[in-house]
Amino acid sequence: MGVAELILIRHGQSLANVAFPEADAQGLLEAAVSGRDADVPLTDLGQEQARAIGAWLASLPADRRPEVVVTSPYLRARETWRIAAEASGTVTPEPRTDDRLVDRLLGELEMLTRAAIAARYPGEAARLAEAGPWEYRPPGGESFADIRVRLTAFLDDLHREHDGQRVVVVAHDSVVLMTRAVIEDLGWEELAAVERSAGAVRNASVSRFTSNPDGVLELDRYNVIDHLPPA
Repeated sequence: MGVAELILIRHGQSLANVAFPEADAQGLLEAAVSGRDADVPLTDLGQEQARAIGAWLASLPADRRPEVVVTSPYLRARETWRIAAEASGTVTPEPRTDDRLVDRLLGELEMLTRAAIAARYPGEAARLAEAGPWEYRPPGGESFADIRVRLTAFLDDLHREHDGQRVVVVAHDSVVLMTRAVIEDLGWEELAAVERSAGAVRNASVSRFTSNPDGVLELDRYNVIDHLPPA
């Protein structure tokens, strides 16, 4: 059969979520954040968002609370769950991490602004235009098609290991989007239509799939932030 419910949570706002748009808007070669992408922390707002997720978890009936929690190994995802679990005031499952839930790997372009990429890798714009946004693979990185492969394997294992259980995954926008692509078997044009209608996956958003009588996961909600305080 498979899991009874799958809830996908994007991590709260991270320092990179703020620093890179600001740097790109100004055409800067460096953003106000450094180090590895895996180590980027949450902002104060991101921590507030994580606490709001905790309040939402606390509001769930006992028979709707998660039985299994799996997070990306990246700091921002692990911290989102840690803060949410503490804020919920409820007994929550001990989380585990899975490397297949990491954000899109950008290889040599990791933690580079758009201006820095243009200066150091001038041929990448043409490669992106030729391959298209979904099939483009940065040097040493991965395409969205590659993410689809690793998430397909992750979901296969999840269904086998947690049959009939309610599962929460805390990860990244690319993981949320491509998990939907895998579950619903969406092609690139269909995935683009999802982004046009629902927008980019938002920080601390909740997406939920539930199992129908045939054991097939069906979308209940996507990219919802009703649990967050007004901006």
